[in-house]
Amino acid sequence: MSKILNHRITGEGAPLILLHGLFGALENLGAIARQFQKERQVHALDLRNHGSSFHADTMDYRSMAADVLAYMDEQGLAKACLLGHSMGGKVAMQIALQAPERVEKLIVADIAPISYKPRHDAILEGLKQTDLTAARSRRDADKQLAEFIDAPGVRQFLLMNLERIPQEEQSSGGAVYRWRLNLKAIDACYTNLAAAPEADAPYMGPVLFLKGAESAYIQEKHREEIDRLFPSAQLQVIEGTGHWLHAEETDTFVALCQQFLDG
Repeated sequence: MSKILNHRITGEGAPLILLHGLFGALENLGAIARQFQKERQVHALDLRNHGSSFHADTMDYRSMAADVLAYMDEQGLAKACLLGHSMGGKVAMQIALQAPERVEKLIVADIAPISYKPRHDAILEGLKQTDLTAARSRRDADKQLAEFIDAPGVRQFLLMNLERIPQEEQSSGGAVYRWRLNLKAIDACYTNLAAAPEADAPYMGPVLFLKGAESAYIQEKHREEIDRLFPSAQLQVIEGTGHWLHAEETDTFVALCQQFLDG
């Protein structure tokens, strides 16, 4: 039995489950949660080894899908709409493929049901090489990360995973901060996270794929696999956005999702 994922429930109405991406947490989807909660009961989750959820040595899409299904059972949700970004989109696809009866509608944000080549090597190396015993402030940690990651926005996103160790748990001269992420497990299981969801049969329900126009995560060559696994899928492109389309054009993102969910 899976442990219950850390979660935040807001709003009332038909249930909508939000699943964040790699190195993220439920707070990353906070802006869209606040809009959806006006009409729906929003369940924002921290996936395993992320945020405030439990740590586990294993990490693959079947086990992560089982975590979400266990959460749905605990909350008494026979069925729900799912919205996942990036890695969370793969988790959502896996749920739909292995337990289609539990999914009302599926929204996948800027990810395809394929295996990707490694693209987070610099991030993983930067996180592993950060000496938290030498970091007395977030600025100290940021300076260390900058040796591996140029983009300030990416570093700020990663630093959301830095938490202050409670005073009673600190040792004299020891670290003041720690990662919420289970970095060891994510690093060891990265090949699983780059892999495609597993499917015995296609998911026949309604699916919306949302692509950032400037992102390369969903390409024309991926359409064949999308259509094979999700025959009822539609694709919408949000202009002027990259992989973080839900943060870059929140209103447009939510409007397209609402149109799909209400249609």
